[in-house]
Amino acid sequence: MTSAELPLSALAFDTIAATFDDRFGAWQSVAAQRRAVRRELAQAFPPGVSVLEIGGGTGEDAIWLADRGRSLLLTDISPRMVRRAQAKFAGRVGLQAKVAAAENLDALDLAEDRFDGAFSNFAALNCVRDLAPVARNLARLVRPGGNVILVMFGTCCPGEWVVEALRDRPGAMFRRFRRTPVPARLGGKEFAVRYFRTAELVSAMAPWFDYAGRRGIGVFVPPSAAEPWITRHPRLLRGLEGLDRRLSKPLAGVGDHVLHRFVRRTDG
Repeated sequence: MTSAELPLSALAFDTIAATFDDRFGAWQSVAAQRRAVRRELAQAFPPGVSVLEIGGGTGEDAIWLADRGRSLLLTDISPRMVRRAQAKFAGRVGLQAKVAAAENLDALDLAEDRFDGAFSNFAALNCVRDLAPVARNLARLVRPGGNVILVMFGTCCPGEWVVEALRDRPGAMFRRFRRTPVPARLGGKEFAVRYFRTAELVSAMAPWFDYAGRRGIGVFVPPSAAEPWITRHPRLLRGLEGLDRRLSKPLAGVGDHVLHRFVRRTDG
């Protein structure tokens, strides 16, 4: 596939692939949210299992899990992000990376038919138009009883309201309430994101998966729009992270991201 044939979101992430880790890796709000997700991943996927990652970017979470005894196939729609991941994976056992859109996982050439579980972190699925093909392919690729963890943008984020108000960007404060695609810009490239409601996600997954609950990621820890300011206040961030650990389940609906957990049924 040539650059001209890539979806707009793939072009955007291709553009920033070379600088992605340097930019986001230095932001401590992102690190705090990632720690919260990884606690859930470690619980959902015990050592020894095989895991499919959707929208894995440059492979940070895949490496973290592989270093703790899991085998991973990372997929991403951006060819340059996948190449970055492949470079990191060189010499490591149990890690692969392939270019694939979340909606077209059925096109993958796989050495094994099914995985013990799957996950997608940090809103990769908010770049898809339709969740139905994603759910259908996950049903084919995940073994019965397997866990699926999907971390998507929340649709009601008070932290974003505060940050955008302070930045005098009122037009961005309530964009997550919109039901239609919302324009986004990254690396000078425009694409669209969708803010899916929990009911939409559960409905798409329902033919094959049982919903096992949700947890807020970044309830008190602010979104990355608060960077680099919040990184310069580590004590405050630690306190906010502690509040998230205690209150992320009852306040899941107001997280910057929401972590959804599903279990593959045996009868679907």
